[in-house]
Amino acid sequence: MPRALLLENIDPVAADLLGSAGFATESLRGALDEADLIAALDGVDVLGIRSKTQVTAEVLRRRPGLAAVGAFCIGTNQIDLATAAGCGVAVFNAPYSNTRSVVEMAIAEIIILARRLVDRDRALHAGTWDKSAAGSHEIRGRTLGIVGYGNIGSQLSVLAEALGMRVLFYDLEDKLALGNAEACGSLEELLERAETVTLHVDGRAGNAGLFGAEQFARMRRRSLFLNLSRGFVVDHEALRDHVLSGHIAGAAVDVFPEEPREQGDAFGSVLRGLPNVILTPHVGGSTQEAQHDIGRFVAGKLVDYTGSGTTTLSVNLPTVALHGSSAARFALLHRNVPGVLARADALVGEHGLNVDGQVLATRGELGYAVTDVGAALPPELLAALQALPETVRLTTFGHRTG
Repeated sequence: MPRALLLENIDPVAADLLGSAGFATESLRGALDEADLIAALDGVDVLGIRSKTQVTAEVLRRRPGLAAVGAFCIGTNQIDLATAAGCGVAVFNAPYSNTRSVVEMAIAEIIILARRLVDRDRALHAGTWDKSAAGSHEIRGRTLGIVGYGNIGSQLSVLAEALGMRVLFYDLEDKLALGNAEACGSLEELLERAETVTLHVDGRAGNAGLFGAEQFARMRRRSLFLNLSRGFVVDHEALRDHVLSGHIAGAAVDVFPEEPREQGDAFGSVLRGLPNVILTPHVGGSTQEAQHDIGRFVAGKLVDYTGSGTTTLSVNLPTVALHGSSAARFALLHRNVPGVLARADALVGEHGLNVDGQVLATRGELGYAVTDVGAALPPELLAALQALPETVRLTTFGHRTG
């Protein structure tokens, strides 16, 4: 029976789906460090994680039996994708499932900061009645600057405009502006024009330190700042300085450069206790609806891959989906050099089999071919395919061998 290990309190629907597909599934609430993860992966075929667990090159090399990793979140920077591909480990994530949750939280925080509700709440809890309109504003008519116009940024753009905001955005790639949103030619232009700036960038290494003292200084005086993307993107010392100076009127931060590993662990940050600052524990996508959808989506991708070799929406392998069924199916992940598929097909013919269906796709240095044949796979054929010098991983999917 294949085994699956799910970490970081992944929604139970994932375990249910994997169990229905024949996996013996173990679920743990917390993340694991490198040594513990290597030990826990002994005999495991499929690993499910969220953002805390680091799937390093060492983990992947020490556990060659691992077939796939599911990132039950948007980001995959916690996984060494290149090494995973080189080891033949497919990686899947959930690029869309929690976008609405993040967007709704961003909208809520923009309103809360603009109305200074954080300070009003703290004052009232402390027993002080502070009924005043000072520093409190509507968001209608104000200008929102979105840095990163991907799935989350673009959806936020639509909702913000529906609430009456003017929307600017900046992205490294050319993106279609939705509604009346306006693209900025540079980050500097956006910072100088927007009254509220929100970050929705990905986890690529080039985004580290993207936002620091220089960028905060360029922002308009008494503007608002939000980061619901990646913790390493923002210099928190610089943000603290600009909040205390009054240059930044309020901020909301959901992600941090270093985050506690498990629920209940102590949390420290230079942003604690600042006026009109909202701190949340990386919960932008943590609604019950989003986590259920993520669990269902990623587990479904893992089931499809382990059951049929389908790599649709894999973040590190060529995309292949072969429909239909035959007596047997095998998948050959190989180095992308000329002639590999021809040699593989020749071996199939030499062992008296006919190809019923076949799909090949390439991605960088890798090729991935899924092949259906009309009879059971002889062990001699599998040995010959495995012996090809270009073979990275050979897998059969739910079919008998002869």
